[in-house]
Amino acid sequence: MLFSYRSTTVRTDVDPLVAATGLIASGLFSTYVVYEGPDAWSVAGGIVAEVVLGQDTVRCTKDGNSIERPWQGDPLAQVREFLDSLELTDWRAYGWSAFELAYAVAGRPVDNDVLLHLVVPRTEIRLSEGQALVRGLDPQEMFLVEKTLAGLEQEPDTGHRPVGVDIEAGADAYRASVATVVDRIRAGELQKAVVSRIVPVTSDIDFPASYLVGRRANTPARSYLLNMGDLQALGFSPETVVEVEPDRTVASQPLAGTRALTGDADEDRRLREHLLADPKELHEHAISVKVAVDELAEPCKPDTVVVQEYMVIKERGSVQHLASKVVGRMPQDASPWDAFAAVFPAVTASGVPKLAAYDAISDCEPRERGLYAGTVMTVAQDGSMDAALALRSVFHRNGETWLQAGAGVVEHSVPERELEETREKLRCVAHRLVAHGTESGTVPPDAAPEKRLYV
Repeated sequence: MLFSYRSTTVRTDVDPLVAATGLIASGLFSTYVVYEGPDAWSVAGGIVAEVVLGQDTVRCTKDGNSIERPWQGDPLAQVREFLDSLELTDWRAYGWSAFELAYAVAGRPVDNDVLLHLVVPRTEIRLSEGQALVRGLDPQEMFLVEKTLAGLEQEPDTGHRPVGVDIEAGADAYRASVATVVDRIRAGELQKAVVSRIVPVTSDIDFPASYLVGRRANTPARSYLLNMGDLQALGFSPETVVEVEPDRTVASQPLAGTRALTGDADEDRRLREHLLADPKELHEHAISVKVAVDELAEPCKPDTVVVQEYMVIKERGSVQHLASKVVGRMPQDASPWDAFAAVFPAVTASGVPKLAAYDAISDCEPRERGLYAGTVMTVAQDGSMDAALALRSVFHRNGETWLQAGAGVVEHSVPERELEETREKLRCVAHRLVAHGTESGTVPPDAAPEKRLYV
């Protein structure tokens, strides 16, 4: 028996960003994903079905029942099989993948307890200018969504509770890591590795308020705010790892090469000209685009992969990047997971070749990355997928909150310059965090309790 979402369209004068953060701050959902796509914001709340991929098991939940079993071979095949089995028309799943999912796909051992977590929401709200499309399985919850939207203010008070973050944390160790990777590159082990560092955040962060403030100050390709299991995150992604349309058109958007954006037009122009003339940055970008072309050629039809944009400047908050776009077309019987597997993880957050870069990253970084440099994503029954590279983010898990940023290391990298690049990227988020206050995130008395309606 197939189940279907109820749907209704609500007129609203509230900006989509404000509406999305307002719905989350209202407390309607304890499990949620906010995802800003190319033309709308989506708010996914509650759980109808769920798949959690662990280091050696996959847990699938639907019809009110959970089944956990070991996975072997290709873990993504089991995720695809589960989603294809859902008896819900026009479903759309939201969630995230860890960077180390790539290790599992490559047959390497992993220590992560979660490699991928997707939910099909109980209620989904698609917010665009002037309207909200509300889809759901629970009429009471849909009514509360409409009521909450009607009560939102156009200019909510975030409380102006700024957070201090020491972006110099781990600077000396990072310089040493860059020098080590340069030596390995010169020894012929690899061409490029993206090495990152962790910056602790000691304050209690108001995630919805920080997302609102941060998004207004950034110009991302995608943005997201999520609370799933024991993970909270928000971010302003500079690029997509993969975009798949229902007609099987595929795109990837590698960004590599960075300079600061200062707000001073003359200085920003000077930095942009320096970026476009820097041999190190041009080399790093070119090899990344070459990898993206080669990877998309695997799932796509012959002779359909082209570089649609090459080395254009994209402004992303406090930085400007060299950006390219690679597109292709897969056969109609291909799955979006075929494209995802071909390009994940992003070459711009891993390295060249990827397997050798994994070794360098594991040796230089103190722990697994988890969501950092993984993806926040949505995938739908119609064969579409949109996966944002999880960078420029703040993470909270197991009582710890942190930022993380990296830089692409190649043969001619200078440790101090790569360190400065991480500072430039960290500023996209570090200066926009809002401390939690008692007036934020309160649950209205008529909010629906968190529940799971499985189909």
